[in-house]
Amino acid sequence: MAMNDLSDFIPLADVIAETARAAPDRVAVQDEAQALTYAGLDALMDRVGAALQRDGVASGETIAICAASSVAYLAVFLGALRVGVTVAPLAPSSTPASLAAMLADCGARALFVDATTRDLFEAPAIALDGDFAAWLAPEGARPAPVEISPEAVFNTIYSSGTTGTPKGIDQSHGMRFMHTRRRLLAGYDETATTLVSTPLYSNTTLVSVFPALSGGGRVILMKKFDARRFLEIASAERATHAMLVPVQYSRLMALPEFDSFDLSSFRMKFSTSAPFSAALKRDILARWPGGLSEYYGMTEGGGTCILSAHEHPDKVHTVGQPAEGHDIRLIGEDGREVAKGEIGEVVGHSPAMMNGYRNAREKTREAEWFDPEGRRFIRTGDVGRFDEDGFLVLLDRRKDMIISGGFNIYPSDLEAALTARPEVREAAVVGAPSASWGETPVAFVVLREGVSADPEAIRAEVNATLGKTQRLAALRLVEALPRSAIGKVLKRELREMAGAMA
Repeated sequence: MAMNDLSDFIPLADVIAETARAAPDRVAVQDEAQALTYAGLDALMDRVGAALQRDGVASGETIAICAASSVAYLAVFLGALRVGVTVAPLAPSSTPASLAAMLADCGARALFVDATTRDLFEAPAIALDGDFAAWLAPEGARPAPVEISPEAVFNTIYSSGTTGTPKGIDQSHGMRFMHTRRRLLAGYDETATTLVSTPLYSNTTLVSVFPALSGGGRVILMKKFDARRFLEIASAERATHAMLVPVQYSRLMALPEFDSFDLSSFRMKFSTSAPFSAALKRDILARWPGGLSEYYGMTEGGGTCILSAHEHPDKVHTVGQPAEGHDIRLIGEDGREVAKGEIGEVVGHSPAMMNGYRNAREKTREAEWFDPEGRRFIRTGDVGRFDEDGFLVLLDRRKDMIISGGFNIYPSDLEAALTARPEVREAAVVGAPSASWGETPVAFVVLREGVSADPEAIRAEVNATLGKTQRLAALRLVEALPRSAIGKVLKRELREMAGAMA
């Protein structure tokens, strides 16, 4: 069966029901407080679905969840899917005003919260750690059956990325089905134990959780990431899989006691969502058993590249090759494909593509590109090039590229020069306004723990290795780079800081 074939589409909730019948006593999901078998999860999903139908929430309508990761959170998500209800998982790190706007945008018919998020809302809500048990339909209740098509909306992910304005990305059941197919390549089966330390509102997390459940394995949820605690759980529970963002890998590998933990049970580790340095990948390959795969793509879908770093250790500076059935191309400012070997914006087409941005047709059109045959591609906003072996080398976000005196400067080049220095742990470069050049590069640097250094000396020494047009106009030492909840560096905040320095 081809990876891009939808002819055998089965809704995820039905897959879980099948596992519940075949292996009712196998643990499906657990958190720090409780564990549910597949039979228990299936029954709880039924009670959630029946309660939503009782309350008049119809197939095609939406509920919202804003809470820390828990067994109850996942059961509500899956129970809603069983009755054709779309789920909008919201980030607890958002402001109350932004959360209110997202609730209004998705038209949520019900809101689920917990003690950590209840005060963020004025709207009535059901507390997963409070009145949830009383809200549920009685034990043994089953919802009325609902037919679910591949085109139906599975979830709405609000992804502001690093630009600040939330956009609701409607992903279909068919798109999620394509994601679950990756279990065939990733080794998610009934013997797998997946340790989840990123939040359930994030697509980064869901592209790991749903394949894990589809394969009939066990999912362990952490409410909050802590590097040492992650290693303790991974070792004690014999974890086989984990999806982590690069900043989490960095913190784990930096722990002095990392090598004392038994991680030999790991089959695969994954990463996505943010730039992943070649040096960090090499460190993981050298010290952490099991394979390492990086996924490059967008919540919006379109095209995905996969780098199996353990199979291609000489390509860790890339994000890999297009996944099977994924068409990745590069286009220029004129909207035409660039010649082989040239730099362009990355666009992608695949069976896993968003329906569109909710209530934002114009933004959806802006995110699309069509080839001469009329096929729809999703624009990434990233700039890159393919090497001679067809591996994609990312240069930067198009909006992050600095144009100084008419020359294009890629911040990633400067960041690589900075992080190559032994005293530098992290670095981010943005453009600051310049009367002479239009823009000029400014660096924000985090030093390694216990190290002190003169920022002007670092700047001078790095500038000596750069081209004339690339040289840093300023360098500022900071304790930490501003990041989103999923670990992306918020360059818009750094640009504001750089503008204030100009």
